[in-house]
Amino acid sequence: MENVLVVGVNTRSVACSLKKLGYNIYSADYFGTCDLQDCVSEYKSILKQKAYQSCGYLSENFNTGCLDELAKDFVDSADFIVCLAGASPENYPKKKIIGNKNVEDVKNKYKQYKKLKDEFKLPKTFYVSEMVEACEIIDNYPDKRFILKPIQGSGGYGIKNWEKKDENIDLKEFILQELIEGLNISVSVLSTGSQSHTILTSEQIIGEVNLGQREVYGYCGNIAPLMDDKGAARMGEAVINYLSLVGSNGVDLILRNDDLFLIEVNPRLQGTFECAEASLGINMMKAHMEACNGVMMNIPKPKKFAVKMIIHNMQRSIVGDLSFKGVYDVPKKNVIIEKGEPVVTVINSKRVLEDAVYSAEKQVDDVYSSLKTLEYF
Repeated sequence: MENVLVVGVNTRSVACSLKKLGYNIYSADYFGTCDLQDCVSEYKSILKQKAYQSCGYLSENFNTGCLDELAKDFVDSADFIVCLAGASPENYPKKKIIGNKNVEDVKNKYKQYKKLKDEFKLPKTFYVSEMVEACEIIDNYPDKRFILKPIQGSGGYGIKNWEKKDENIDLKEFILQELIEGLNISVSVLSTGSQSHTILTSEQIIGEVNLGQREVYGYCGNIAPLMDDKGAARMGEAVINYLSLVGSNGVDLILRNDDLFLIEVNPRLQGTFECAEASLGINMMKAHMEACNGVMMNIPKPKKFAVKMIIHNMQRSIVGDLSFKGVYDVPKKNVIIEKGEPVVTVINSKRVLEDAVYSAEKQVDDVYSSLKTLEYF
């Protein structure tokens, strides 16, 4: 039996899909959820969940260096390594990586912009190092609004609407980008390196306050498939072909009126992973691994609508019994989850879109009902 090491902020979905393929799984991640433990032989997590103790804040506790440190004990035993969001394939033996082996120029959002701006329609983007410089740029575009976006990162975390009062921000860690408002689209593309194929387009759920998300542009899930993507599938393929990426990769777009804007490229397995499996009825890790080996899997048409919702805590709460059907990334019972932090992921699929959305929303209500608010603890 071959050993696969999965490294990332959240490894549960990929680890469990690999287990279904018969692999022996090691994991290094942040959360160490209960359902991850059911899918792996060994794991190490940054978060040490203990009953009646706080799980703290992801933004304060996570860094890539910690993940690398956790993973190093598994590297020699692993036949293959899968790097997810939060992990850098450059830090691992290239011959073992399943996926893109060097993604620094794509992970850095300004380098990504410079690489793509002459080929595709992107929002105006600037690298700025001083507040005076940022203000001058904005004054030159009085008809546009801007955001500050971390130069590296994922999930929409840390993105801020531009305000001149933000004088204490270290601009060297951010880019200044034109704000494009419209429909947020995720394109999931399989590529062999020489050919690519969009297997699914979806609407992204962004900054949803009803899911407890306090980040204005924070990722909260997907609704798939998107029935009329206005050419997003073709654009996603063109982007991945241009960058010569392999395996499963994501392209984030915004549809404004009839114009598609390329927002960013995720050179790795994406948050739509579970929606693709539920909607298409395939094992995404099998599709990813075959594409990395130059074989394009025959992807069926969507069989169902799939909805993924990442629930964040409305208030500081203690976790009750979350063993509901369709609920994943389950924390240990009686741990304390802070306000705004992820609690669980809900995934639901039905043949009718409205039924899938309604069922997912009902599951969200059930989860919130099982949380006991702690005003003082």
